Amino acid sequence: MTDAPDPAADAAPPAAPGPGDALRFAFGTLTVLPVRVRRWDRATARGGMLCAPLAGLVAGLLSAALGGVLLALGGGPLLAAVGSAAVPAALTRGLHLDGLADTADGLGSAKPAEQALRIMKQSDIGPFGVLTLLFTLLAHVAALAELYATGWVPGAVAATVAGVCARCALTLASRRGVPAARPEGLGAVVAGTVPVRAGLLCAALVVAACAAAGALSSPYGAVHAGVAALLALAASELLLRHCLRRFGGVTGDVFGALAETAGLTALVVLALG
Repeated sequence: MTDAPDPAADAAPPAAPGPGDALRFAFGTLTVLPVRVRRWDRATARGGMLCAPLAGLVAGLLSAALGGVLLALGGGPLLAAVGSAAVPAALTRGLHLDGLADTADGLGSAKPAEQALRIMKQSDIGPFGVLTLLFTLLAHVAALAELYATGWVPGAVAATVAGVCARCALTLASRRGVPAARPEGLGAVVAGTVPVRAGLLCAALVVAACAAAGALSSPYGAVHAGVAALLALAASELLLRHCLRRFGGVTGDVFGALAETAGLTALVVLALG
């Protein structure tokens, strides 16, 4: 008498995720665009986080487009800046800003990691979060207004560079060796999925692309935009290391804080040239 066949043994292993799965993961988790995420596993997360700068590129281009429309309608640099700043927030349903506020509350509490993570998980926003959101949004609008005052192209380039750098910061934060602070949530899915070399190559391509975009305004603009991208990623790396020391790993809130930090740093550096 022979044993009955084991269906599990005969089942084919799941197919490796393709480029389409990676793109769906990136756009489905990092934007509110109507993209359905079909796979939610670490292999797909690896490709998705490597594609994250592409989601940032789309967000930046849409931000620049709205700024251009408002300028064309006679709205002025300040109104164009407000419109451009609103697009990334709308495309994430404010999740990155919420993550920034929660991370500020966790860091500002000076509590041990476990208590700080509980504070971050609460639905309300504390004083550290409110102040951080206020000054972040003010600086974001002020920097864009300064750039739009010199013309649409500098403002559009800045909005696009900021969007790409914000998502590239998430790629680097997902590299191997960076643990998750909690066993659940987006942080646990993507933490440690990106090979270090692949993450660095992605960052190098992003810096080169930002420099190329900066060249649209002037030869010096290429250097300016490249430096802005480098400093944006460096600022997010400093915050990441501080969060690792304080929380023991990354969370979805920390990812939001990293994205906002990188994007704002790029804008401020471009506005100061």
